[in-house]
Order: sequence, then structure tokens, then C-alpha cells
Amino acid sequence: MATIKFVVDGKPVSVDVDPDMPLLYALRNDLARNNPHFGCGLAQCGACTVHLDGEPIRACVMPVSAAAGKTVTTISGLGTPEKPHPLQHAYVQEQVPQCGYCINGWIMTAAAVLKKNPKASDAQLREALAGLKCRCGTHVAILRAIKRAQTALA
Repeated sequence: MATIKFVVDGKPVSVDVDPDMPLLYALRNDLARNNPHFGCGLAQCGACTVHLDGEPIRACVMPVSAAAGKTVTTISGLGTPEKPHPLQHAYVQEQVPQCGYCINGWIMTAAAVLKKNPKASDAQLREALAGLKCRCGTHVAILRAIKRAQTALA
């Protein structure tokens, strides 16, 4: 057991856990965050995506010790209901969600891509999003929402 201190969505936190435990478990179980989601547990679906110091990572395979002294941003930290992030707003406008389970991965990955490259081409977006899964098949609506947010961010 170790005490790991880091920041989640702008607030300092501390957890007493096994340092090798996945960051996802600390976020969900110890810090009671309902996002990110557990999907595959193998970093293959993206449902667990968070930003670690601004970079998208798969929290299901990242040890919590890797977050020590760093900043973790979840989808809840991107925006608020009163002032949503442009991607969150675009998802609502485009009526993307069906089951909603995968939204975390798509939005968090797209937010990191657009922050680095606000004018990313369709091909660049598809490449960055290639490892994400949506079982409902809303890929066309997802890309439409990302393009709408991209316009708002420009």
C-alpha cells in the first residue's frame, strides 16, 4: 500500500492503494467517479480514457502510481452542464448517444487531438480515433459531432 497524491478535475486527491492497481480502479472505486468506464480491461476499446497531464491514456492499464504528482482529467472535468466543452455540446446537438458507454473514450480522445491540432483533417481524426469502439455503431454521428466541435473551436 502507498499514498498516491494527484489532481483529478482540478481537485487534489489522495488514495491509499497498491501502486500497481490500475488508475481506473482508483478513480471509480476509491474516488467514486462514474466516468471513465471499464470496458475491456485491455486498453483496446477506449471506454476508460482520461487525460494524464493533457495526454489521453487508457486508465484500465495505467498503474495509479503513474499519476503521482500529475493531473488527471475525466470527461466531467472538460466542462460543466452550464458550460459544456464544445465536444460535449456537439454530442448533444448531433444526438450521438445511444447507450452512451463509449462516449468517454471518443470525447476524451477527440479533445486531446483537437487541442494539439484544431485543424485536424478527416484522415487525421480517423487515425487518432481508430482504436475506439462503439457497439451501437454511431461512428458517423460521432464524426459529425467532432467536426461540429472542431468548427466551434476554430
